[in-house]
Amino acid sequence: MTRVKILALLLGMVLLFTLPSVASAQRVPPHVFVGTATLDGAAAADGTTVTAIVAGSEAATAAAADGSYVLQVDQGDSTFAGETVSFTIDGNAAAETATWETGGGTALNLTASSGPVTPEPTAVPEAPAEPAATGEPGARGLQGIRGDQGFAGEKGATGATGATGAIGAAGATGATGATGATGPAGPGGAQGAAGAQGTAGSTGADGAEGASGGGGLAVFALILALIAIVGSGAVYMMGRRA
Repeated sequence: MTRVKILALLLGMVLLFTLPSVASAQRVPPHVFVGTATLDGAAAADGTTVTAIVAGSEAATAAAADGSYVLQVDQGDSTFAGETVSFTIDGNAAAETATWETGGGTALNLTASSGPVTPEPTAVPEAPAEPAATGEPGARGLQGIRGDQGFAGEKGATGATGATGAIGAAGATGATGATGATGPAGPGGAQGAAGAQGTAGSTGADGAEGASGGGGLAVFALILALIAIVGSGAVYMMGRRA
């Protein structure tokens, strides 16, 4: 039976179980499995029993033909929804499994081996190796010869300028310098204005007329003296400015 025939049969069975005129309102549609059955690496012989097992119980059987099978797994009074379906070929467990679905249709090729299943050897953990004994510490070696002095390193970068220090205390006042020489006398100043006329003296007695004349001379001498003093002061000031 070719693959096309198997798929066509599967489709026909699915449509058959879904027709409302045929299916009973109380009956749950089965899950149909179709595919090839291979035993010990070869197609299963005609008549070889292929079995579906659900929840540890046989749920359906079929005879292989032309190396293929068709299984209709009906849940009956049980509930298979979501259950795992396993398979056997001539009593030998197949490597493939499936999940049961209401009205499902699955193409599943089954493979099984009739020989005993050899369990994989369990790895035995290796015992941890015992730590090696620690030997006695060796004698300390001689100190090596001191190496030559290395070259001087490059000059480092100039550091940042420090903060300005506080203002120092005021120094003591220096000694007074020597007095300079007196400068030359300046030219004579202009003649000052004439002084105010003095108050007339009182008239003396007749016998003292001569004294009155002497008083006038004294006033004139005083005016000349004042003029001389003023002129001398002017000359001194001009000399200072020079």
